[in-house]
Amino acid sequence: MSSEISTFVVESLKEMNYDVDGITETTTLGPAGADLESLALAELTVRVEDRFGVTFSEEEAEELAGMTVGEFAAAVAARAGQLSAPGE
Repeated sequence: MSSEISTFVVESLKEMNYDVDGITETTTLGPAGADLESLALAELTVRVEDRFGVTFSEEEAEELAGMTVGEFAAAVAARAGQLSAPGE
């Protein structure tokens, strides 16, 4: 699922008019990587929340800028897995 989320993230960035050439699993979302500003990061988060049925608090959203695409995808996958498998 993580791969599907990473692909969704890159496609979303492309739709948001970001240059996605060279963006990989190890590219950070914030400065020195995809260089998303806070509004763009918020938009990406909303897209991911809507698509995968997960939620992030405002505090967590601020931490996302320091994550790589792969780390973000793994966090979403873990959260989505918790939602689909309650009690585990």
